[in-house]
Parts: sequence; C-alpha cells; structure tokens
Amino acid sequence: MALRVPKAELPADVREKMTELLGTVPEPVEVTWHSPRIAQDNLEFGRMAGRWDAADASLKTFAHMAVAAQVGCSWCLDIGYFQAQNQDLDLAKASQVPRWRESDVFTPLERDVLEYAEAMTVTPPTVTDELSARLLDRLGPAAMVELTVVIAFANLATRSNTALGIESQGYSAACEVPLAARPQASGAVPAR
Repeated sequence: MALRVPKAELPADVREKMTELLGTVPEPVEVTWHSPRIAQDNLEFGRMAGRWDAADASLKTFAHMAVAAQVGCSWCLDIGYFQAQNQDLDLAKASQVPRWRESDVFTPLERDVLEYAEAMTVTPPTVTDELSARLLDRLGPAAMVELTVVIAFANLATRSNTALGIESQGYSAACEVPLAARPQASGAVPAR
C-alpha cells in the first residue's frame, strides 16, 4: 500500500528531534503535518497519555497492540512492539499479542484486557457488563477509565494510519524476539 496523502515538509527542529528519539521521523507525523496543529495536538495527547499511571504500562501497551492487530495497522503494531522493548516490558508476551487467543503466556487479567480492547474496537462495540465488571473489580475505577481512553486513542491512531496508507517502518526489527503474526480470521471477534 502506498501513502494516500504525501509526506509534508517538517520544520528542521521537529525532524531532528524525531530522528534523535526514534532514529527516523515517524510517517504518521510526516503525513499529518499537512495540518501542523493536528499533528502537534496528536503528539501532545500521546505524551500526556504516556504520563498517566493509574493502569499498568504493559496492560496499556498490550491493549494498544491488540487494537492495532485487529484493525490491521502495521505501523502501530510495529512501534508498539518497539516501545515495549524500550520500556523493558515482557517481550515474550508483547510478541504474542497478535495471536493472544492462541497463546498461553497471558494472565487472566491480561486476557481480559486484550478482550476488552478488541470488544471496544469492533463496530458496534461488543463490551459486556460482565467483562467490564471483572476489569473494574481488578483494576479499580481510575485504571479502568485510563485503560478505556488509551484503547479509544489507539482506535483513533490505528484507523487514521490505516486510512492514510501508513505502514510499518521496521521499528520492531530491532527487537530480539520476533513479533508473531495475527492468525487469519473471519473478521469476527469470538465470544468468550
């Protein structure tokens, strides 16, 4: 797939900072820079969300990666896995997110979080009272709200990137454990 909107020219200081942080400028920034305000607000929201600490970082990362796998956003899956390594999260688990239903590495809480991410992502959402109650009981209200907003933001990012034709930039190639491929599915999320 090719980019559906060409890359915009970034200011030199933005390009330098992105290259310093990630080794290259992320294509979502280059594409959205056609509207610098949207690009900057998106980056700022991502930075703010990264500072939230009510929910465990691994749960939020796994949830974002589950959304990316379900939507088919190779860019978000790629960068999410790369960030999991940089945050010293469990790469054996992170690598299995695209095939979490078939994997035996996840705890019951992690499985519920991954299910919740997928249930929020399908249209219309299929979040159940039972799943929400289990998560609320184990996470508490603050972490539940945080996780929900992180998943909603993941949907914004994955769907925007996919619609704009943005694909993986190979960030995850730096990870020691290869990222598992998502199993072929009918598009429906199995009920639990």
